[in-house]
Amino acid sequence: MQLSTNFSLSEFTRSDTAKRLGIVNECSSVEQVLNLAYLCHTVLQPLRDRFGPIRITSGYRCPQLNDAVGGASNSQHMRGEAADIYLPTKAKGEEYYEFMKNLPAFDQLIWERSGGTYWIHVSIRRLGGNRKQVKSIVKN
Repeated sequence: MQLSTNFSLSEFTRSDTAKRLGIVNECSSVEQVLNLAYLCHTVLQPLRDRFGPIRITSGYRCPQLNDAVGGASNSQHMRGEAADIYLPTKAKGEEYYEFMKNLPAFDQLIWERSGGTYWIHVSIRRLGGNRKQVKSIVKN
């Protein structure tokens, strides 16, 4: 199922961790799919249109997968409101980050780092109340 011009639902439910642990990571409601489509149209498709193909490393997470990866108990990934974006280089990530900071709507934009690996977490609430939080997190 296509969520936007260049994003499919399978990109947001694919998970190596789920596969390895035998977890079926599928959206359980239409609401989750609508949230993912909104995330794509509002944030990810504009990013893709500007920079070319991008890779989602974590999109939708069922509760079991979210627990397995140590996600927050109220993670927006479980509602289909969030995605983590692979950064091919730190410099390219900085370009993505600056572009997304200027989008009209998003809930959270988080520059994350663990060791030498960087990624961007971005989320948006389809039904409003977006905080436009911008921050960075270093994980050990």
